[in-house]
Amino acid sequence: MSATDAFTAARRHMVDSQLRPNKVNDPRIVDAMLAVPREAFVPPAYRGVAYMDDDVPLAPGRSLLEPLVLARLLQFAEPGPDDIALDVGGGTGYSAAILSRLVARVVAVESDAALTAETPKVLAALGAGNVTLVTGALEQGAAGKGPYSLILLNGAVDFIPDELQRQLADGGRLLAVLANDGVGEAVMVRRTGDLFPRRPLFNANSGRLPGFRREAGFVF
Repeated sequence: MSATDAFTAARRHMVDSQLRPNKVNDPRIVDAMLAVPREAFVPPAYRGVAYMDDDVPLAPGRSLLEPLVLARLLQFAEPGPDDIALDVGGGTGYSAAILSRLVARVVAVESDAALTAETPKVLAALGAGNVTLVTGALEQGAAGKGPYSLILLNGAVDFIPDELQRQLADGGRLLAVLANDGVGEAVMVRRTGDLFPRRPLFNANSGRLPGFRREAGFVF
């Protein structure tokens, strides 16, 4: 079996053994996860485990979100062909590539420019011409290119900044994993006017995103 065939089989196994048993059944999301080569977005040393049911290391302190967590977040988000999405902290661009098949336009903001050095070439090879890459602080998003009907945070955060919530269009939704004393909970925020009600979705553990940690308070 060639390496290409092996990765294709691994993608199919990921969908059949990780996604479908956990009720990820939106055909557009399943098709996107089958089509995008996850191995193209991880360092060479980790390509053999690109499809494992865990985060994949990208650089010190950074990782690629577990396939199941990403797929479940997207399924709750219900992305549509008219959506404009902000992809926050997607690292090398895998989540942006998935989103590119589900929405009209993707703005992917990443703070570590080294992670996205090869991303334009990979996205171009996949025909993902509707993705715009932005280098900047993750917690600040990319207000100048919004508003967004969908915002995805690719990792655990201590809090969701008001700055990001306010980049949502009215009715838009934001998906994130909130970290609380070592336990992660996926949540969805849906903007209604100036209100940002939050809905818990499922338990999830994922790597931390930089820029979203609460400073420890002083104890006297």
